[in-house]
Amino acid sequence: MAVSSPRRLLPRSLFGRALIILLVPVVVLQLVVGLVFFQRHYLRVSEQMSRSVAYALAYATAQVDSSATAAEAESRLVSLARPLDLAMRFEPGRNVVPYVRRDFFDFTGAAIAETLAAAIQGPVAVDFSDPRTAVLEIGTRLGALHVEVPRDRLSVANPHQLLVLMILVAIILTAVAVVFLRNQVRPIRALAEASDEFGKGRSVPFRPTGAEEVRRAGAAFLSMRARLERQIEQRTQMLSGVSHDLRTPLTRMKLTLALMDETDETRDLMQDVDQMERMLGEFLAFARGDGLEATAPTDPATLAAGVVEAARREGTRIRLETGDVMTGTAVPLRAGAVARALTNLVGNAARHGQEVLLTVRLAPRTVSFIVEDDGPGIAEADRARALQPFARLDDARTPSGGNVGLGLSIALDVARSHGGSLDLGDSTELGGLKATLRLPR
Repeated sequence: MAVSSPRRLLPRSLFGRALIILLVPVVVLQLVVGLVFFQRHYLRVSEQMSRSVAYALAYATAQVDSSATAAEAESRLVSLARPLDLAMRFEPGRNVVPYVRRDFFDFTGAAIAETLAAAIQGPVAVDFSDPRTAVLEIGTRLGALHVEVPRDRLSVANPHQLLVLMILVAIILTAVAVVFLRNQVRPIRALAEASDEFGKGRSVPFRPTGAEEVRRAGAAFLSMRARLERQIEQRTQMLSGVSHDLRTPLTRMKLTLALMDETDETRDLMQDVDQMERMLGEFLAFARGDGLEATAPTDPATLAAGVVEAARREGTRIRLETGDVMTGTAVPLRAGAVARALTNLVGNAARHGQEVLLTVRLAPRTVSFIVEDDGPGIAEADRARALQPFARLDDARTPSGGNVGLGLSIALDVARSHGGSLDLGDSTELGGLKATLRLPR
């Protein structure tokens, strides 16, 4: 049987670990103080109190043993009962068998019995069944001495009060510490949530609070987020200008070719211009990203239906399966980016197969878009390389048709910007490639 590592037994949250760091010393301190108090104070005081009673009983036992008759012994006990303040009764001719009767949790009973047996000559039987009175039977030469001693004369009456007070104070202080810890951990959780949301492309409001170190970390996060957003905005604006500048001469070339007489050369040039335009579009889509698009509630079934309709207009044989995804379900997505990723995946599937299947699945924490085809697929050893920018495998090694190997890379970039993933596998439905775009809800 495997033994769990001590590290695995620790809580995973900062609040849980901080609470253990707080509670373990408090509990250990309570145990140590309680043990020291019980051993050095409570038991010793009980031994001293029971020893004084034992000396009185030893004196009474000696008086009985020195008596000539049972009547004389009883007379002497009567005269001793008042000074010793003990209820004593003599039973002539009765033998005593030593024993100790006490509850399991009566720790002082054993110490009291040992003290009495050590101080009194002869057999001693002690019964602690009554918590308020200890019943003793002492064997003498003439018979049994029956004595009832109040328990408060043998041990401290309320020794648990100090322990109860300690535990109560510890509980109150622990509750105060828990409230304080929650207030200290809350800003850290807020920072983690803001960082996680920003990793998914969502900019949520965040204000640094808490301890100085936490506020400094929050301020550093806000500064980093502002720099990244400014950098993305500047890059997008720059690439938009580059796109406009590059498309202008391409448009003039297309217009010039359209006005020329149609020949084999002009048709080839027109195809080259179209190819350059498509390649330029893919380059800019990959470099620009979708950082400026706002996340909004989106119906994944409607989004997928739009991608399928556009693919059908281009002649793609494609089916859509939404399963139990109800129309009107809202998932926070950047609709334009996800649509672009699905378009690239569907286009990639249509280039390498005759039939395409797009499936939408909704899980409690994720939404998945699965694109399958009946093409040759991608070998498992080549799947990681296929996701890299500008990677072209097999017949896609040459950039014919404007393919530059950025379709899967753009889809992967969209998945990561949402905090999701893009996985490649084998299609059990059509037998070709299966691309799963999984995004968090």
